[in-house]
Amino acid sequence: MRNVISGFSAFYCFLVFISCSTPESEKAVYAGNPVLEGWYADPEVIVYEDKYWIYPTYSDDFDRQVFMDAFSSPDLVNWTKHERIIDTAAVKWARRAMWAPGVISKGDQYYLFFAANDVHEGEVGGVGVGVANQPEGPFRDLLGKPLINDIVNEAQPIDQYIFKDTDGIYYMYYGGWGRCNVVRLKDDFTGLLPFEDGELYKEVTPEGYVEGPFMFVRNGKYYFMWSEGGWTGPDYRVAYAISDSPFGPFEKKGVILEQDEKIGRGAGHHSVLKIPGEEEYYIVYHRRPLDETDPNHRVTCIDKMEFGPNGEILPVILTFEGVEKKPIKP
Repeated sequence: MRNVISGFSAFYCFLVFISCSTPESEKAVYAGNPVLEGWYADPEVIVYEDKYWIYPTYSDDFDRQVFMDAFSSPDLVNWTKHERIIDTAAVKWARRAMWAPGVISKGDQYYLFFAANDVHEGEVGGVGVGVANQPEGPFRDLLGKPLINDIVNEAQPIDQYIFKDTDGIYYMYYGGWGRCNVVRLKDDFTGLLPFEDGELYKEVTPEGYVEGPFMFVRNGKYYFMWSEGGWTGPDYRVAYAISDSPFGPFEKKGVILEQDEKIGRGAGHHSVLKIPGEEEYYIVYHRRPLDETDPNHRVTCIDKMEFGPNGEILPVILTFEGVEKKPIKP
């Protein structure tokens, strides 16, 4: 028995030695969730050159959401905060909240689309556009007025996502109040272009749609995603459809992101990150901590998004660990 115990002790010490001898550089480092410090929601993720960028809504009372911050990272773990990249002082027609940024770059310019004011018939507000010479701004108002002010097809002009198709055409998906439109953008983002049938707006609302549209292409298929439920409640979640066309039809395939009673509630209004040069995808979204009851107390998180054998999106597992450190390869 003594020899057995001695042998076990020696083996245990060997394992401890191996563990302690692992170089620090080889140990997995995780970002942790929430990935950003503070109350932030509606995160839009994008890669600009050698950095990841997240542009979120400053999550506060509606009339206090009068500015936006941005965050950059070389590796998804270490984030730098860029304060007040745009505010209502720079956008004279935006007298109230600014939220749900959508971003894209073209040439040497960076564009930030946003929703502002609580728009109803006859009011000024809706979707605006900012432009800057660098990703961290400051962004200035490109048009001096909303890009879309009108309520078309009963779609509230909010929650815009800018999508560059494989043929180089720029589209914008947007809409609240349970309706979603797609429009074609001019190359300089100063206005809309008509579709082949002469119309400026196409409704593409799928079953269950509430707000927060997002689009990406994978293996020649168009993945359209959106948020369902009430943004203040635990039923907020993300669903998706797959189509052969950017105009649909978008038939709902299922829900892939929703609350976990052990992690957080109200998981939704997301964007998707594809790691450059790799077939690896992450979902960037907001959720409400379990101990929070204030609807504005939302945090930004990142978790892995994976696909099944037939291209279907698998249900996302919410975590506190987040994702591993991931520098962008040169």
